[in-house]
Amino acid sequence: MKVDIEELPACRRRLSVEAPLEVVQAAWEDAYGRVQRQARMPGFRKGRVPRGLVKRHFGEDVRREVIQQLVPTLYRQALDEVKLAPVEEPEFQDLHLEEDQPLRFTAVVEVKPTIVLGDYTGIRVRQSTEPVKDGQVQEALEELRERQATWEAVSRPAQGGDLVIADHEMTVNENPVPGGKRQGQAFVIGSGHLLPELEEAAVGMAPGDERKVEARLAEDSPDEKLRGQMARIRLRVAEVKEKRLPAMDDGFAKTLGHETLEELGTAVRAELEAERVRQDRRSLEGKVVDAILEQCDFQVPEALILRQISHQIGHARDQLRRQGVDPDRVPWDYEKLTQELRPSATRAVRRALLLEAVAEREGLLVTEEEVDVEVDRIAAQAARPGPALRSLLEKGGDLDRIRQGLLDGKTLDFLVNHAKVEQE
Repeated sequence: MKVDIEELPACRRRLSVEAPLEVVQAAWEDAYGRVQRQARMPGFRKGRVPRGLVKRHFGEDVRREVIQQLVPTLYRQALDEVKLAPVEEPEFQDLHLEEDQPLRFTAVVEVKPTIVLGDYTGIRVRQSTEPVKDGQVQEALEELRERQATWEAVSRPAQGGDLVIADHEMTVNENPVPGGKRQGQAFVIGSGHLLPELEEAAVGMAPGDERKVEARLAEDSPDEKLRGQMARIRLRVAEVKEKRLPAMDDGFAKTLGHETLEELGTAVRAELEAERVRQDRRSLEGKVVDAILEQCDFQVPEALILRQISHQIGHARDQLRRQGVDPDRVPWDYEKLTQELRPSATRAVRRALLLEAVAEREGLLVTEEEVDVEVDRIAAQAARPGPALRSLLEKGGDLDRIRQGLLDGKTLDFLVNHAKVEQE
Protein backbone atom coordinates (compact mmCIF):
# COMPACT_ATOMS: atom_id res chain seq x y z
CA MET A 1 0.00 0.00 0.00
CA LYS A 2 1.26 3.48 -0.90
CA VAL A 3 0.69 6.29 1.61
CA ASP A 4 1.69 9.93 1.18
CA ILE A 5 1.18 12.53 3.89
CA GLU A 6 0.85 16.29 3.38
CA GLU A 7 0.89 18.90 6.13
CA LEU A 8 -1.98 21.39 6.00
CA PRO A 9 -2.66 24.53 8.08
CA ALA A 10 -4.49 24.38 11.42
CA CYS A 11 -3.16 21.03 12.67
CA ARG A 12 -4.49 19.11 9.68
CA ARG A 13 -2.90 16.37 7.59
CA ARG A 14 -3.93 14.94 4.23
CA LEU A 15 -3.32 11.23 3.69
CA SER A 16 -3.27 10.00 0.09
CA VAL A 17 -3.76 6.25 0.01
CA GLU A 18 -3.45 3.82 -2.88
CA ALA A 19 -4.23 0.14 -2.30
CA PRO A 20 -2.64 -2.65 -4.43
CA LEU A 21 -4.80 -4.12 -7.19
CA GLU A 22 -4.77 -7.62 -5.67
CA VAL A 23 -6.15 -6.33 -2.35
CA VAL A 24 -8.92 -4.42 -4.14
CA GLN A 25 -9.84 -7.36 -6.34
CA ALA A 26 -10.14 -9.63 -3.30
CA ALA A 27 -12.51 -7.11 -1.72
CA TRP A 28 -14.61 -7.02 -4.92
CA GLU A 29 -14.86 -10.83 -4.90
CA ASP A 30 -15.92 -10.89 -1.25
CA ALA A 31 -18.52 -8.17 -1.89
CA TYR A 32 -19.95 -9.99 -4.92
CA GLY A 33 -20.24 -13.13 -2.83
CA ARG A 34 -22.09 -11.38 0.01
CA VAL A 35 -24.50 -9.55 -2.32
CA GLN A 36 -25.07 -12.67 -4.44
CA ARG A 37 -26.05 -14.69 -1.36
CA GLN A 38 -28.74 -12.12 -0.49
CA ALA A 39 -29.90 -11.24 -4.03
CA ARG A 40 -33.48 -11.96 -5.09
CA MET A 41 -34.81 -11.86 -8.66
CA PRO A 42 -37.87 -13.34 -10.33
CA GLY A 43 -37.13 -16.82 -11.65
CA PHE A 44 -34.22 -17.43 -9.29
CA ARG A 45 -34.03 -18.71 -5.77
CA LYS A 46 -32.38 -16.52 -3.14
CA GLY A 47 -28.63 -16.78 -3.52
CA ARG A 48 -28.84 -18.34 -7.01
CA VAL A 49 -28.85 -15.18 -9.14
CA PRO A 50 -26.06 -15.45 -11.76
CA ARG A 51 -22.99 -13.27 -11.33
CA GLY A 52 -23.69 -11.31 -14.53
CA LEU A 53 -27.18 -10.33 -13.38
CA VAL A 54 -25.87 -9.40 -9.93
CA LYS A 55 -23.34 -7.11 -11.55
CA ARG A 56 -25.98 -5.55 -13.82
CA HIS A 57 -28.75 -5.06 -11.25
CA PHE A 58 -26.88 -4.82 -7.94
CA GLY A 59 -23.65 -3.15 -9.02
CA GLU A 60 -24.08 -0.16 -6.69
CA ASP A 61 -24.76 -2.46 -3.74
CA VAL A 62 -21.54 -4.34 -4.51
CA ARG A 63 -19.54 -1.11 -4.81
CA ARG A 64 -20.96 0.13 -1.50
CA GLU A 65 -19.95 -3.16 0.14
CA VAL A 66 -16.38 -2.77 -1.14
CA ILE A 67 -16.15 0.78 0.20
CA GLN A 68 -17.58 -0.13 3.62
CA GLN A 69 -15.25 -3.11 3.95
CA LEU A 70 -12.05 -1.74 2.49
CA VAL A 71 -11.77 2.00 3.13
CA PRO A 72 -11.88 1.95 6.97
CA THR A 73 -9.39 -0.94 7.06
CA LEU A 74 -6.97 0.77 4.68
CA TYR A 75 -7.36 4.05 6.57
CA ARG A 76 -6.36 2.42 9.88
CA GLN A 77 -3.40 0.70 8.20
CA ALA A 78 -2.29 4.01 6.71
CA LEU A 79 -2.42 5.66 10.15
CA ASP A 80 -0.24 2.88 11.57
CA GLU A 81 2.22 3.18 8.69
CA VAL A 82 2.77 6.94 9.09
CA LYS A 83 2.34 6.80 12.90
CA LEU A 84 -0.45 9.36 13.01
CA ALA A 85 -3.01 9.74 15.83
CA PRO A 86 -5.99 11.87 14.72
CA VAL A 87 -8.16 13.64 17.28
CA GLU A 88 -11.33 13.35 15.20
CA GLU A 89 -12.96 11.22 12.51
CA PRO A 90 -11.52 11.75 8.99
CA GLU A 91 -13.02 13.61 6.07
CA PHE A 92 -12.71 11.26 3.07
CA GLN A 93 -12.17 12.88 -0.32
CA ASP A 94 -11.42 11.94 -3.95
CA LEU A 95 -12.49 8.31 -3.68
CA HIS A 96 -11.67 6.41 -6.88
CA LEU A 97 -12.94 2.82 -7.03
CA GLU A 98 -13.36 0.76 -10.19
CA GLU A 99 -13.04 -2.94 -10.87
CA ASP A 100 -9.60 -4.08 -12.11
CA GLN A 101 -8.05 -0.83 -10.84
CA PRO A 102 -6.26 0.15 -7.62
CA LEU A 103 -8.32 1.96 -4.96
CA ARG A 104 -7.31 5.56 -4.30
CA PHE A 105 -8.66 8.02 -1.74
CA THR A 106 -7.56 10.89 0.49
CA ALA A 107 -8.40 11.45 4.14
CA VAL A 108 -8.06 14.85 5.86
CA VAL A 109 -7.59 14.57 9.62
CA GLU A 110 -6.81 16.84 12.56
CA VAL A 111 -3.89 15.95 14.84
CA LYS A 112 -2.41 17.30 18.03
CA PRO A 113 0.22 19.98 17.45
CA THR A 114 3.92 19.45 17.96
CA ILE A 115 4.79 21.58 20.98
CA VAL A 116 8.26 23.04 21.31
CA LEU A 117 8.47 23.36 25.08
CA GLY A 118 11.60 25.41 25.54
CA ASP A 119 12.47 26.23 29.18
CA TYR A 120 9.58 25.19 31.39
CA THR A 121 11.58 24.93 34.61
CA GLY A 122 12.78 27.95 36.55
CA ILE A 123 9.71 29.97 35.49
CA ARG A 124 9.44 33.16 37.53
CA VAL A 125 6.04 34.07 38.93
CA ARG A 126 4.77 36.38 41.66
CA GLN A 127 2.34 35.10 44.26
CA SER A 128 0.58 36.96 47.03
CA THR A 129 -1.11 35.43 50.05
CA GLU A 130 -3.54 37.18 52.36
CA PRO A 131 -4.22 35.84 55.87
CA VAL A 132 -7.76 35.02 56.97
CA LYS A 133 -9.20 38.05 58.75
CA ASP A 134 -11.47 38.17 61.78
CA GLY A 135 -14.24 39.70 59.66
CA GLN A 136 -14.19 36.68 57.34
CA VAL A 137 -14.51 34.32 60.29
CA GLN A 138 -17.48 36.33 61.56
CA GLU A 139 -19.13 36.23 58.11
CA ALA A 140 -18.72 32.46 57.99
CA LEU A 141 -20.26 32.14 61.46
CA GLU A 142 -23.21 34.27 60.34
CA GLU A 143 -23.68 31.99 57.32
CA LEU A 144 -23.77 28.98 59.65
CA ARG A 145 -26.29 30.83 61.79
CA GLU A 146 -28.46 31.51 58.73
CA ARG A 147 -28.46 27.80 57.91
CA GLN A 148 -29.72 27.01 61.42
CA ALA A 149 -32.54 29.54 61.19
CA THR A 150 -36.13 28.42 61.73
CA TRP A 151 -39.40 29.80 60.38
CA GLU A 152 -42.27 30.58 62.72
CA ALA A 153 -45.81 31.42 61.62
CA VAL A 154 -47.02 34.96 62.37
CA SER A 155 -50.42 36.62 61.93
CA ARG A 156 -49.12 40.02 60.82
CA PRO A 157 -48.90 41.19 57.18
CA ALA A 158 -45.90 39.94 55.22
CA GLN A 159 -42.78 42.05 54.80
CA GLY A 160 -39.42 41.73 53.10
CA GLY A 161 -37.50 38.60 54.12
CA ASP A 162 -40.61 36.70 55.23
CA LEU A 163 -41.45 33.23 53.99
CA VAL A 164 -44.87 33.28 52.31
CA ILE A 165 -46.93 30.22 51.44
CA ALA A 166 -49.52 31.11 48.84
CA ASP A 167 -51.83 29.85 46.11
CA HIS A 168 -51.89 31.59 42.77
CA GLU A 169 -53.65 31.12 39.46
CA MET A 170 -52.49 32.76 36.23
CA THR A 171 -54.46 33.62 33.09
CA VAL A 172 -53.56 35.31 29.80
CA ASN A 173 -56.42 36.81 27.80
CA GLU A 174 -58.74 35.14 30.32
CA ASN A 175 -57.35 31.70 29.39
CA PRO A 176 -55.64 29.57 32.07
CA VAL A 177 -51.88 29.30 31.58
CA PRO A 178 -50.58 25.69 31.47
CA GLY A 179 -48.78 25.12 34.78
CA GLY A 180 -49.87 28.55 36.00
CA LYS A 181 -51.93 27.24 38.91
CA ARG A 182 -49.95 26.53 42.07
CA GLN A 183 -51.13 25.42 45.51
CA GLY A 184 -49.05 26.05 48.61
CA GLN A 185 -46.07 27.58 46.84
CA ALA A 186 -43.43 28.83 49.27
CA PHE A 187 -41.17 31.78 48.52
CA VAL A 188 -39.12 34.33 50.42
CA ILE A 189 -40.01 37.92 49.62
CA GLY A 190 -36.99 39.53 47.98
CA SER A 191 -35.35 36.25 46.90
CA GLY A 192 -36.21 36.79 43.23
CA HIS A 193 -37.53 33.25 42.79
CA LEU A 194 -40.95 34.44 41.54
CA LEU A 195 -42.13 37.19 39.23
CA PRO A 196 -41.19 40.55 40.82
CA GLU A 197 -44.83 41.67 40.65
CA LEU A 198 -45.91 38.67 42.74
CA GLU A 199 -43.29 39.24 45.42
CA GLU A 200 -44.13 42.93 45.59
CA ALA A 201 -47.86 42.15 45.82
CA ALA A 202 -47.28 39.79 48.75
CA VAL A 203 -45.86 42.63 50.85
CA GLY A 204 -48.57 43.78 53.25
CA MET A 205 -50.78 40.71 52.79
CA ALA A 206 -51.78 38.77 55.91
CA PRO A 207 -52.83 35.11 56.03
CA GLY A 208 -56.17 34.74 54.22
CA ASP A 209 -55.78 37.89 52.12
CA GLU A 210 -56.36 37.80 48.34
CA ARG A 211 -55.11 40.18 45.69
CA LYS A 212 -55.19 40.41 41.89
CA VAL A 213 -51.90 41.20 40.17
CA GLU A 214 -50.84 42.01 36.61
CA ALA A 215 -47.41 40.92 35.42
CA ARG A 216 -45.63 40.81 32.09
CA LEU A 217 -44.16 37.40 31.31
CA ALA A 218 -40.50 37.04 30.35
CA GLU A 219 -39.41 37.37 26.73
CA ASP A 220 -37.47 34.10 27.02
CA SER A 221 -40.41 32.09 28.38
CA PRO A 222 -40.21 28.41 27.29
CA ASP A 223 -43.70 28.76 25.76
CA GLU A 224 -43.32 31.04 22.72
CA LYS A 225 -47.03 31.98 22.83
CA LEU A 226 -46.60 33.48 26.31
CA ARG A 227 -43.43 35.51 25.72
CA GLY A 228 -43.96 39.13 26.68
CA GLN A 229 -47.68 38.62 27.32
CA MET A 230 -49.52 40.45 30.11
CA ALA A 231 -50.81 37.93 32.68
CA ARG A 232 -53.45 38.34 35.37
CA ILE A 233 -52.72 36.51 38.62
CA ARG A 234 -55.03 35.83 41.56
CA LEU A 235 -52.84 35.58 44.67
CA ARG A 236 -54.05 34.19 48.00
CA VAL A 237 -51.73 34.09 51.03
CA ALA A 238 -52.16 31.04 53.22
CA GLU A 239 -49.30 31.55 55.71
CA VAL A 240 -46.67 34.10 56.64
CA LYS A 241 -43.55 32.95 58.47
CA GLU A 242 -40.82 34.98 60.10
CA LYS A 243 -37.18 33.93 60.21
CA ARG A 244 -35.82 33.27 63.70
CA LEU A 245 -32.04 33.15 64.03
CA PRO A 246 -30.41 31.24 66.90
CA ALA A 247 -28.41 33.24 69.43
CA MET A 248 -24.69 33.37 68.69
CA ASP A 249 -23.61 31.57 71.86
CA ASP A 250 -22.25 28.30 73.19
CA GLY A 251 -25.65 26.66 72.71
CA PHE A 252 -25.47 27.44 69.00
CA ALA A 253 -21.95 25.97 68.89
CA LYS A 254 -23.17 22.75 70.53
CA THR A 255 -25.72 22.22 67.73
CA LEU A 256 -22.75 22.10 65.36
CA GLY A 257 -20.71 19.65 67.43
CA HIS A 258 -18.52 22.09 69.38
CA GLU A 259 -18.49 22.82 73.09
CA THR A 260 -18.08 26.59 72.94
CA LEU A 261 -18.50 29.44 70.49
CA GLU A 262 -14.75 30.09 70.72
CA GLU A 263 -14.05 26.50 69.73
CA LEU A 264 -16.45 26.81 66.78
CA GLY A 265 -14.73 30.02 65.68
CA THR A 266 -11.33 28.27 65.79
CA ALA A 267 -12.66 25.42 63.65
CA VAL A 268 -14.19 27.85 61.15
CA ARG A 269 -10.91 29.78 60.91
CA ALA A 270 -9.04 26.53 60.24
CA GLU A 271 -11.45 25.64 57.42
CA LEU A 272 -11.09 29.10 55.90
CA GLU A 273 -7.31 28.89 56.09
CA ALA A 274 -7.33 25.46 54.44
CA GLU A 275 -9.53 26.79 51.64
CA ARG A 276 -7.23 29.79 51.25
CA VAL A 277 -4.27 27.41 50.85
CA ARG A 278 -6.17 25.51 48.15
CA GLN A 279 -7.10 28.74 46.35
CA ASP A 280 -3.51 30.00 46.51
CA ARG A 281 -2.28 26.70 45.10
CA ARG A 282 -4.74 26.83 42.19
CA SER A 283 -3.76 30.44 41.54
CA LEU A 284 -0.06 29.56 41.55
CA GLU A 285 -0.61 26.63 39.19
CA GLY A 286 -2.51 28.89 36.82
CA LYS A 287 0.23 31.52 36.84
CA VAL A 288 2.96 28.96 36.16
CA VAL A 289 1.03 27.36 33.29
CA ASP A 290 0.13 30.76 31.80
CA ALA A 291 3.78 31.83 31.93
CA ILE A 292 4.86 28.68 30.07
CA LEU A 293 2.06 29.01 27.52
CA GLU A 294 3.25 32.54 26.72
CA GLN A 295 6.53 30.99 25.56
CA CYS A 296 4.85 28.27 23.47
CA ASP A 297 3.24 29.24 20.18
CA PHE A 298 1.18 26.34 18.88
CA GLN A 299 -2.14 25.94 17.13
CA VAL A 300 -5.05 24.08 18.64
CA PRO A 301 -7.15 21.56 16.68
CA GLU A 302 -10.66 22.87 16.07
CA ALA A 303 -12.12 19.46 16.94
CA LEU A 304 -10.66 19.64 20.47
CA ILE A 305 -12.01 23.16 20.98
CA LEU A 306 -15.52 22.13 19.90
CA ARG A 307 -15.30 19.04 22.12
CA GLN A 308 -14.39 21.21 25.11
CA ILE A 309 -17.24 23.63 24.35
CA SER A 310 -19.63 20.67 24.17
CA HIS A 311 -18.32 19.46 27.53
CA GLN A 312 -18.89 22.89 29.11
CA ILE A 313 -22.44 23.10 27.74
CA GLY A 314 -23.13 19.58 28.98
CA HIS A 315 -21.88 20.59 32.43
CA ALA A 316 -24.24 23.60 32.42
CA ARG A 317 -27.17 21.36 31.45
CA ASP A 318 -26.33 18.95 34.28
CA GLN A 319 -26.28 21.85 36.76
CA LEU A 320 -29.77 22.88 35.65
CA ARG A 321 -31.03 19.31 36.13
CA ARG A 322 -29.63 19.25 39.67
CA GLN A 323 -31.53 22.49 40.33
CA GLY A 324 -34.75 20.87 39.12
CA VAL A 325 -34.83 22.72 35.78
CA ASP A 326 -35.42 20.86 32.52
CA PRO A 327 -32.57 22.08 30.24
CA ASP A 328 -34.59 21.22 27.14
CA ARG A 329 -37.11 23.92 28.11
CA VAL A 330 -34.39 26.58 28.24
CA PRO A 331 -34.08 28.64 25.01
CA TRP A 332 -30.38 27.94 24.29
CA ASP A 333 -28.67 30.05 21.62
CA TYR A 334 -25.95 27.51 20.84
CA GLU A 335 -24.29 29.63 18.16
CA LYS A 336 -23.90 32.58 20.53
CA LEU A 337 -22.92 30.29 23.40
CA THR A 338 -20.23 28.64 21.28
CA GLN A 339 -18.66 32.00 20.51
CA GLU A 340 -18.79 33.07 24.16
CA LEU A 341 -17.19 29.84 25.36
CA ARG A 342 -14.53 29.64 22.65
CA PRO A 343 -11.82 31.67 24.49
CA SER A 344 -12.06 29.65 27.71
CA ALA A 345 -12.32 26.38 25.78
CA THR A 346 -9.24 27.25 23.72
CA ARG A 347 -7.27 28.01 26.86
CA ALA A 348 -8.40 24.75 28.49
CA VAL A 349 -7.25 22.76 25.44
CA ARG A 350 -3.90 24.59 25.29
CA ARG A 351 -3.40 23.88 28.98
CA ALA A 352 -4.22 20.18 28.56
CA LEU A 353 -1.88 19.81 25.57
CA LEU A 354 0.93 21.57 27.43
CA LEU A 355 0.59 19.34 30.49
CA GLU A 356 0.53 16.28 28.26
CA ALA A 357 3.72 17.38 26.51
CA VAL A 358 5.54 18.05 29.80
CA ALA A 359 4.42 14.72 31.29
CA GLU A 360 5.72 12.90 28.21
CA ARG A 361 9.03 14.78 28.25
CA GLU A 362 9.58 14.08 31.96
CA GLY A 363 8.32 10.48 31.83
CA LEU A 364 5.63 11.12 34.42
CA LEU A 365 3.25 8.18 34.89
CA VAL A 366 0.33 7.15 37.08
CA THR A 367 0.41 3.66 38.59
CA GLU A 368 -2.61 1.43 39.11
CA GLU A 369 -1.92 1.58 42.85
CA GLU A 370 -2.37 5.36 42.72
CA VAL A 371 -5.60 4.93 40.79
CA ASP A 372 -6.83 2.43 43.43
CA VAL A 373 -6.05 4.89 46.23
CA GLU A 374 -8.02 7.65 44.46
CA VAL A 375 -10.98 5.34 43.81
CA ASP A 376 -10.97 4.32 47.49
CA ARG A 377 -10.94 7.99 48.50
CA ILE A 378 -13.93 8.74 46.26
CA ALA A 379 -15.72 5.63 47.54
CA ALA A 380 -15.17 6.70 51.17
CA GLN A 381 -16.64 10.15 50.44
CA ALA A 382 -19.66 8.56 48.77
CA ALA A 383 -19.97 5.86 51.50
CA ARG A 384 -19.82 3.12 48.85
CA PRO A 385 -17.71 -0.07 48.59
CA GLY A 386 -14.49 0.53 46.65
CA PRO A 387 -14.71 -2.52 44.33
CA ALA A 388 -18.32 -1.75 43.39
CA LEU A 389 -17.46 1.87 42.60
CA ARG A 390 -14.43 0.84 40.54
CA SER A 391 -16.58 -1.52 38.48
CA LEU A 392 -19.08 1.28 37.89
CA LEU A 393 -16.32 3.71 36.88
CA GLU A 394 -14.83 1.18 34.48
CA LYS A 395 -18.16 0.63 32.74
CA GLY A 396 -18.72 4.37 32.38
CA GLY A 397 -15.21 5.05 31.13
CA ASP A 398 -14.53 7.33 34.10
CA LEU A 399 -11.36 5.54 35.23
CA ASP A 400 -9.47 7.14 32.33
CA ARG A 401 -10.71 10.54 33.50
CA ILE A 402 -9.45 9.81 37.03
CA ARG A 403 -6.13 8.58 35.65
CA GLN A 404 -5.74 11.73 33.55
CA GLY A 405 -6.59 13.93 36.53
CA LEU A 406 -3.90 12.26 38.64
CA LEU A 407 -1.34 12.70 35.84
CA ASP A 408 -2.26 16.37 35.44
CA GLY A 409 -1.81 16.79 39.20
CA LYS A 410 1.65 15.22 39.06
CA THR A 411 2.63 17.44 36.16
CA LEU A 412 1.43 20.59 37.91
CA ASP A 413 3.35 19.57 41.04
CA PHE A 414 6.48 19.17 38.93
CA LEU A 415 6.07 22.57 37.27
CA VAL A 416 5.31 24.42 40.52
CA ASN A 417 8.17 22.72 42.38
CA HIS A 418 10.58 23.79 39.62
CA ALA A 419 9.26 27.35 39.38
CA LYS A 420 10.86 30.36 41.05
CA VAL A 421 8.06 31.87 43.12
CA GLU A 422 8.43 35.38 44.51
CA GLN A 423 6.07 36.03 47.43
CA GLU A 424 4.54 39.49 47.44
